[in-house]
Amino acid sequence: MATPVDAEGRAAGSWGRAHFVAIADVVDGAVAAWAVHEVAWDESHDSGTHGSHHARVVTFLREQGVQAVVVDHVGDGMQRMLGTMGIPILPATPGDAQASVLAAVAWAQT
Repeated sequence: MATPVDAEGRAAGSWGRAHFVAIADVVDGAVAAWAVHEVAWDESHDSGTHGSHHARVVTFLREQGVQAVVVDHVGDGMQRMLGTMGIPILPATPGDAQASVLAAVAWAQT
């Protein structure tokens, strides 16, 4: 699971302009591993084309083996890209990012 986070570990609002993205391994309803990556997509978003930005995101998702994204906002182009990759977008909740990921997993299982 991937989710945008802020420097304090709270769920962040936007996917394509995230500065930090956390990768969570969820096992049996608990976060088994949590790693925060400084992707700086907020800085690189407007440098180059949308295609080059999406390529950076695709590379990151593939390198991390991401199977779902937990976020409250994704632009139309990014939604199409994630859909093409077969990566579902799950709803984020405000506050603690790990709790948001667990809530999204629970939501997806209902």
